[in-house]
Amino acid sequence: MFARRGAEGIESYGFALWNMNKQEVISQLQSLANPANVAGMARYGINPNNTLGISIYVLRKVAKEIGMDDALADQLWASGIHEARILASYIADPTMATEERLERWVAEFDSWDVCDQVCGFFEETVFAYRKAVEWSSRDEEFVKRAAFAIMAGLAVHDKQADDSTLEQFFENIIRAATDERNFVKKAVNWALGNIGKRNLNLNEKAIAVARKIQLINSRSARWIAADALRELTTERTQRKLRRKI
Repeated sequence: MFARRGAEGIESYGFALWNMNKQEVISQLQSLANPANVAGMARYGINPNNTLGISIYVLRKVAKEIGMDDALADQLWASGIHEARILASYIADPTMATEERLERWVAEFDSWDVCDQVCGFFEETVFAYRKAVEWSSRDEEFVKRAAFAIMAGLAVHDKQADDSTLEQFFENIIRAATDERNFVKKAVNWALGNIGKRNLNLNEKAIAVARKIQLINSRSARWIAADALRELTTERTQRKLRRKI
């Protein structure tokens, strides 16, 4: 659906990764491990289990070295290694995605950063809109977060979507606004904010949705509404949207 990251080869770490198998890539990831980073990541709510402490920026460079390799992506996911799973989403081919894979991967999310990075891949597949709606009603914390992370991504990246396509998410946002779990409510707010910053029409409608959420007797709903209204009504946001006309 959208332009993928470049696959040109670079050798910034002194090794080329073209045509490597799963174990060779994992060995290279292990050579880049930074255990000191793991504790810092944990402080930001990132699951430290099976985590090597490699930054997103490094993983993106490694992905460029590998290029798109859909079969390898699924093998790396199966490793269970935190960074290997993020890397898998960078090199997977969205045109080859199956619903079975999306369901399998989302069910195994165990950290918000894996969720958010992998959703960048999910939003490029033909299943994105349907899964965003379906998963918004699921109970699992990171599955539900994934729904709204996809919505947030689509609002920014799907340039072809008309307003009505994104407006369909408002009902899901309102319904999920009472979820008190931190990783869910922040994603709900993220989706509402991104839709409301797409253009003036959606901004007006997102503000109306936020005011509706504000009336719900829920601490989470009040937080989402307050944060969204603060972001969507600022002069800076309004000025940027007026420039888009």
